[in-house]
Amino acid sequence: MAAESLSDRILRENDAVLGAMLSHRFVEDVKNDRLSKEAFERYLVYEGAFVDSAISIFAYAAATAGTMPQKRWLIAVLDALANEQIAYFERTFASRGIDPSSFDTRIPEVEAFRVGMLDIARRGGFLDTVAAMFAAEWMYWTWCRQAANRPISDPLLKEWVDMHVDPNFAAQAQWLKNELDMAGETLEDDETVRLSAIFGRAMQLEIDFHDAPYL
Repeated sequence: MAAESLSDRILRENDAVLGAMLSHRFVEDVKNDRLSKEAFERYLVYEGAFVDSAISIFAYAAATAGTMPQKRWLIAVLDALANEQIAYFERTFASRGIDPSSFDTRIPEVEAFRVGMLDIARRGGFLDTVAAMFAAEWMYWTWCRQAANRPISDPLLKEWVDMHVDPNFAAQAQWLKNELDMAGETLEDDETVRLSAIFGRAMQLEIDFHDAPYL
């Protein structure tokens, strides 16, 4: 019987908190095409602000990566965040007449997510950032694959869901998983326990963040 990979161990050990996120009200509302316009627009502003932070987070990963293939991959991720995801928000805000400055992105749930994820990247090493972003991206890829097969009446929400099942996003989630698995072959047990805890912390931050559009 093959040994359990690090990413599979992390997913198993965090099954409860991941399950809580995958069954979150926000996810269920998107999947059942009942997310209110107000909640979606608040989410867009909060998430758009976080993507700016995600650029910093992945920049920390690129700075601490140990190999050139890792650095090249992460440079491509940074390019996609800056020139595709940010462009989506700019386009969406313009088409919906949303003024992001009229929203408070410093509410505790949103600020805790931004500060918490940045803290993991700033204080930790390459694998810390990988574990935290694996939590975020694996979670989005998982539930968006389900939502993409459901009718979504808001075309901009549909585009957001589809962006997270795009082959490029799927490859990114898988890359994070593979990086953990390769590292896990030589890590001591206390380090794997620590990385699993980082995944769990990031997922709880995601849960609280997804509460914010309803507040």
